[in-house]
Amino acid sequence: MARNYISFPRMEGNTSRQAHAKLPDGTFERELGKEGFFGPATHMYHRRPPTDWTSWEGPLRPRAFDLTKLDGTSSSPWDAANVLHNGATKIRIWNTSGNMDHLARNADGDELIFVHKGHGELFCDYGHLSFEAGDYIVLPRSTSWRLECSEPVMALLVECTNATYELPDKGLVGPHAIFDPAMLDVPSIDDAFEAQAVTPGTWPVLVKHRGLISTVTYPYNPLDAVGWKGDLAPVRINVRDIRPLMSHRYHLPPSAHSTFMGNRFVVCTFVPRPFETDPDALKVPFFHNNDDYDEVLFYHAGEFFSRDNIHPGMMTFHPCGFTHGPHPKALTKAFKQTKAGTDEYAVMIDTRDPLEVGEGASQTEWADYHMSWQAHD
Repeated sequence: MARNYISFPRMEGNTSRQAHAKLPDGTFERELGKEGFFGPATHMYHRRPPTDWTSWEGPLRPRAFDLTKLDGTSSSPWDAANVLHNGATKIRIWNTSGNMDHLARNADGDELIFVHKGHGELFCDYGHLSFEAGDYIVLPRSTSWRLECSEPVMALLVECTNATYELPDKGLVGPHAIFDPAMLDVPSIDDAFEAQAVTPGTWPVLVKHRGLISTVTYPYNPLDAVGWKGDLAPVRINVRDIRPLMSHRYHLPPSAHSTFMGNRFVVCTFVPRPFETDPDALKVPFFHNNDDYDEVLFYHAGEFFSRDNIHPGMMTFHPCGFTHGPHPKALTKAFKQTKAGTDEYAVMIDTRDPLEVGEGASQTEWADYHMSWQAHD
């Protein structure tokens, strides 16, 4: 059914006619939007930054987790630390090394692996893929797979529970913008795959279904396909191959950087880009209320220009329902930057349903993150 929002665009008081540009002198813009930047929106202009709170009580507070502090490694992704979860997705952090002595199979949904650190080889039903830091690997539901790590790996795992990952509709810019689907690599039945297929011994397959693990043991390596055809397979793309949408006169919302679509959530990627050059255009993220989506950001590499005291391997979690935006240092460069562009890489996950905080997040939390918007001398 087509949406017919209650829509009555108008202006009241002292405003800008164009969002995110030429703000009234001495004001700070805040966007109140529906449906994660795709629905109706209003822009308000305040005398003070909307994040100038002096205290915070209650569970809605913004949170940050230093996931590099998670101890221990595990050979199985089913032992990965649970960070955030809801009925549509499970977000976990997996530290692993060496070679898996079993196969993993997720019967609950598609699995997205984002490789934060490390490199090695992935073997699956469909063949062999090499992987390295910055790779996204999408594994269709019930794919059997394992890793051989050339160096220790830290990976972000994002399950699309009971659903299928899709590519976003790129609309006016066409299907080849951001990345051409031809950039998606698929596994190969190559010499490395053929060699591992004849590995002797028994092979257990650990199958996750409804959160529980079943083990199916074979007296041979079941990754022994001699060929396949079709349009269903794992795919891989590296963040270096993502070419962001840009506007030199307008700061684009995060939705412009969508990479994969899940059921009731979206995965976006922030990669280096030039700053806006129009003197009137905002050059930092705008203050906003995303009142329909929880926002999660995993910081992969580079300098995160809109946040203070954030380093690679950290994750921020902004539940829907409060105003947030750039930290004070970033705000001083809202209209004039000191360098030509950003150099950050980050993965954003926006979920339509509220997320629950898992043990992996709770034990690595930066407790005072909610006060990091306050200016310090």
